[in-house]
Amino acid sequence: MKDQIRGKVYIVGDDIDTDVIIPARYLTTMDPEKLGKHAMEDLDQKKYGAFLNKEGKSNYKIIIAGKNFGCGSSREHAPIALKAAGIEAVIAKSFARIYYRNSVNGGIILPLESEDDLTEKFKTGDNIEISLATYSIENLSTTTKGLEGPFPIISVYKIKPFGPVKDIIEAGGLTEYNLKKLGLK
Repeated sequence: MKDQIRGKVYIVGDDIDTDVIIPARYLTTMDPEKLGKHAMEDLDQKKYGAFLNKEGKSNYKIIIAGKNFGCGSSREHAPIALKAAGIEAVIAKSFARIYYRNSVNGGIILPLESEDDLTEKFKTGDNIEISLATYSIENLSTTTKGLEGPFPIISVYKIKPFGPVKDIIEAGGLTEYNLKKLGLK
């Protein structure tokens, strides 16, 4: 995993539950590609806009959410579906504990907690850069025009330190991480 993640963001609100992330009717498979084609399918498209394109992939790399992302049923399928759809990171004000643990323990997708609610600071389609080394997020889309041309407005926000989470994801999950730490891999 890189120390920087760049891409377009998809903004959602509070309490996005696992039944919205991957509807229960698709839980008959663990095939990531099949799950990814249905990620966020039951999300209110009138409110948030389309998440998947016609090929069944997301045009976004990062989700920014409010509080309690991944609440609801305990299912490992939720982060698997998001990763298969093309999501590299989810930034939320807070995560449901089970979603966070499934993401990290399975080595699936990077869950990052923001210090502030960022859902009002960004809009869907903004290009951002996450620096895992400095625990910061920069909005690359904000510019304003001055007398001599466009000048960037530096919009930088903080994410909370995440300890060994990045290393666990890179290792492929908690079991693989522990095996490496014990020198068994």
